Amino acid sequence: MAFDVLLEVATQDAYTNLVLPRVLGSHALESRDRNLATELVYGSSRRQGELDVVLEGAAGRPLTDFQTEVLVILRLALHQMLFLRVPDHAAVDESVELAKEKGLHRATGLINAILRNVTRQPAEHWMGLIAGRENLISSHPTWIATEFDQALKISGGEGQLIEALEAHNVSPLVTLVHLPGFSRPESNPTVFSPLGAVLAGGNPSSVPGVADGRVRVQDEGSQLAALLLSRFAPLKPGERILDMCSGPGGKTAVLGADALDSGAVVVAWEKAPHRARLVAASVAAITRRNRATVTVITGDALTLAEESQSYDRVLLDAPCSGLGALRRRPEARWRKDPADLSSLITLQTKLLHRALDLVAVGGVVAYVTCSPVIQETEGVVNSVMEARGDSELLDTPSILDTIATKPVPGAARGSAVQLWGYRHGCDDMFIQLLRRVS
Repeated sequence: MAFDVLLEVATQDAYTNLVLPRVLGSHALESRDRNLATELVYGSSRRQGELDVVLEGAAGRPLTDFQTEVLVILRLALHQMLFLRVPDHAAVDESVELAKEKGLHRATGLINAILRNVTRQPAEHWMGLIAGRENLISSHPTWIATEFDQALKISGGEGQLIEALEAHNVSPLVTLVHLPGFSRPESNPTVFSPLGAVLAGGNPSSVPGVADGRVRVQDEGSQLAALLLSRFAPLKPGERILDMCSGPGGKTAVLGADALDSGAVVVAWEKAPHRARLVAASVAAITRRNRATVTVITGDALTLAEESQSYDRVLLDAPCSGLGALRRRPEARWRKDPADLSSLITLQTKLLHRALDLVAVGGVVAYVTCSPVIQETEGVVNSVMEARGDSELLDTPSILDTIATKPVPGAARGSAVQLWGYRHGCDDMFIQLLRRVS
């Protein structure tokens, strides 16, 4: 199962956190086996860069010489041998058998030889080899570590880089959001979100309310980002909320539930048709009660025709590098490239200008990224503010403390909120509220 997940991720640019639940759901496994499959997938994904150092050292040849299926098997084996309690002989034998099962008979000798080479040296030898690589820090490419270090220095986290990075190397617990007016957390509440609960174990689909959409899987940081927009001031009947880049719809559902309770309405834009369908599914419980509360429109937020009436509140959950969610999508750290940031920043800047064009005077925009990288957070906000002169930054950390169940320590980053996994137990989420004043 772990092989099937990792191969799909590697060959189809899929996301681990989306593929693994589907594959697990198609097999009836005991809890212990589910946990092992999960660790094999996430662990070998997080440590891919380190495992590849060992693989090249043991094979004496570059990774480009190997077909993808063989690389996946070798990484799975090395993760077991170096980082889990699986005995070496078991990892080697099972890997060879897996290769046979997958039709890789010609590669079995190669796989066996490379893994035997690893067993001939103590683990300390391979750990030293990993530690000597200047392009790796705590299972992250150095350029990502540098970006985090710069963001930490302006967020009261100087000297805490390793803590922040290691938080990405720990499997997150499943967090649920109980949509207001539909459900409420009865046990294991989240620390800061008034809507959240932590699932201690088991399959989320078995939780009452998940099947009919009253309860959803959603990171606590994502919950707080939506609540900052819907609850910075009480919603009034007739208020109009726009979710500009709404897929897959988690924040839309929170906004929609609050809108339903107050008589406001939500319009959700999503460029990709398949993601727009996910948005519609995410708000199904809301639209079953009142179809008019949420309207989902498929289209590009930069080119969709402007409404004749301005919006009162706009959520811009901007497309970003996603480096704040590496604990959920560990493969992303090896896929991303510093060059990716340039085009993202251009798009984010255009989208924030559009958001402020669409909001009414006195209305508020929430600019959100699942990334702490300075260029796509303060950098975008400051450049837009300097270019326009018609908006002001709101004291977002103070507002957060009024809507969270208790004050959120260490979340202030100037006028913005920066949530950190190692401090707050959620994704590394950046949130800035802006008000259009003229």
